[in-house]
Amino acid sequence: MIKHFFTSESVTEGHPDKICDGISDAILDAILEQDKNAHVACETTVTTGMVHIMGEISTTANVDATAIAREVINDIGYNKGEYGFDGNNCAVLISLDKQSPDIAMGVNESYEHRDGEDDFHNRIGAGDQGMMFGYACDETPELMPATISYAHKLSRQLTAVRKQGILPYLRPDGKTQVTIEYHDDEVARIDTVVVSTQHDEDVTLEQIREDIKKYVIFPVIPKELLDENTKFFINPTGRFVIGGPVGDSGLTGRKIIVDTYGGYSRHGGGAFSGKDPTKVDRSGAYASRYVAKNIVGAGVARKCEVQIAYAIGVAKPVSVFVDAFGTSEYTNEELAEAVSKVFDLRPSAIIETLNLRETKYRPVSAYGHMGREDLNVAWEKLDKMEEIKSALKK
Repeated sequence: MIKHFFTSESVTEGHPDKICDGISDAILDAILEQDKNAHVACETTVTTGMVHIMGEISTTANVDATAIAREVINDIGYNKGEYGFDGNNCAVLISLDKQSPDIAMGVNESYEHRDGEDDFHNRIGAGDQGMMFGYACDETPELMPATISYAHKLSRQLTAVRKQGILPYLRPDGKTQVTIEYHDDEVARIDTVVVSTQHDEDVTLEQIREDIKKYVIFPVIPKELLDENTKFFINPTGRFVIGGPVGDSGLTGRKIIVDTYGGYSRHGGGAFSGKDPTKVDRSGAYASRYVAKNIVGAGVARKCEVQIAYAIGVAKPVSVFVDAFGTSEYTNEELAEAVSKVFDLRPSAIIETLNLRETKYRPVSAYGHMGREDLNVAWEKLDKMEEIKSALKK
């Protein structure tokens, strides 16, 4: 038996970086409601008493970014002066410019279209160069790695018990972490659970630790994965009163591993939030997850990682790579050939297939973009499994 350990973390929507992701995606949502063809690259930073919204946006939409930011902050729960950060009275600075015409030229009319290839999906090019990774495995029902799946569930539960008033002394900032012991690549047990949660000043550490076990950890983690040797670290520093933007500054796109697979799969490096779907950092990552999930869902591999790479202004990917890590009866080359037959991975085709101009992005800005079957996002659909099987028939 080969034994190994793996760890993934998650953060709540009140984490400083996630406040920024939420604001950026809420502004994107508001713009796309009015202008489906907008080009948006919106980033946010927060610190004590201040929000700064910046980026490049070309659109006919007229949105109130300041009001949107305040609404997001208040909805998260930073609505009291005693928290040190209050959506009602924090300063909001806006620094938004138009997208560079040099970039827009390649996005609005692709290299292929300029070269005479008059196919509808050749008309727009990728919004940037880069590579995106997607991953799926059969460790959980949603075909995600178990470590990040449980870490996200803990973070969502931590927020739920705060917002529902079950643990009213909790404040919005928080982090979770799960370490799983694997035996021969199978989930055997949970070795360590870490929960750090912001709280009011007058609650005792003993009360916090008792309540977090009772109301957050035990309702989420299957009891058969816990044993007498499982370690629980709850607010291990002993105190977490100062949190949110007062404790740390935040920035859009700084939690990309939390957003994807918890480190279990590779990452191309591009962030998602605040970017419209012509930006392949976002649409390409969703498409690669869509491909990988359908491969695993079809039962032709137990694990699958997909890489898609693009050149700026070019519609067709420059490469598509599939790795099943030896869990498939088919070679990686055969799987990649099947992908090329079943999936159109040009940005315009991805946007249409996954309905990305109609998607609401703020809900995925926290607790992971992948595995979100609770939100019914299109990249989690298992609707290409039969086509994959047919394409693999010899």
